[in-house]
Amino acid sequence: MVTIRADEISKIIRERIEQYNIEVKIVNTGTVLQVGNGIARIYGLDEVVAGELVEFEEGTIGIALNLESKNIGVVLMGDGLMIQEGSSVKATGRIAQIAVSEAYLGRVINALAKPIDGRGEISASESRLIESPAPGIISRRFVQTGKTAVATDTILNQQGQNAICVYVAVGQKASSVAQVVTTLQERGAMEYTIVVAEIADSPATLQYLAPYIGAVLAEYFMYRERHTLIIYDDLSKQAQAYRQMSLLLRRSPG
Repeated sequence: MVTIRADEISKIIRERIEQYNIEVKIVNTGTVLQVGNGIARIYGLDEVVAGELVEFEEGTIGIALNLESKNIGVVLMGDGLMIQEGSSVKATGRIAQIAVSEAYLGRVINALAKPIDGRGEISASESRLIESPAPGIISRRFVQTGKTAVATDTILNQQGQNAICVYVAVGQKASSVAQVVTTLQERGAMEYTIVVAEIADSPATLQYLAPYIGAVLAEYFMYRERHTLIIYDDLSKQAQAYRQMSLLLRRSPG
């Protein structure tokens, strides 16, 4: 018969207690009050900050923009068709940012920095905030004269200049964007160009976001001491999208 000593049992229990690791994870959650037209109103996310990413129950990501006393206004980074009133939302604790790398060169992406050219995923190990301080006026150079006003010609003129070009198409026809990409490919300009495209039937929230994504990618190369040219085609479409989005958020569009 095996004799079990009390001190041995006590030792085993103490060892088990010491090895037990309790990880407490606090998640800031809220509830969807209203959703539609790319905007959601959330109740309960008291600790969220402006520009923070939030994740909906079905996986859609949003950006908190309006911080009001009783609820917050969130811009959806997607169509949000599967989001339902009463579903849960959690704060991520991360400010809106995208992955950046040299692998974006020659690719066509959307306002979520996802490839839409059918050439697979884009690998990246770094990230940059979507809204970051702009470079000072002193550190910028004016566009040289002699360039044409046409965006494609401007990009083509950078060939052999060791420059990185970012073309942001906002609210354009899909056929127009495809024509620009085809022209750049035929002339070998896609080797040093990134195309960010949100066409006319894209949600207003994504059309508003597209120029920011273009700026993030351009600044990534600029801070790596590369000459960078960014073209917005055109910002009036973003202004219209921002006005529509602001009206839905019940805030001044100015």
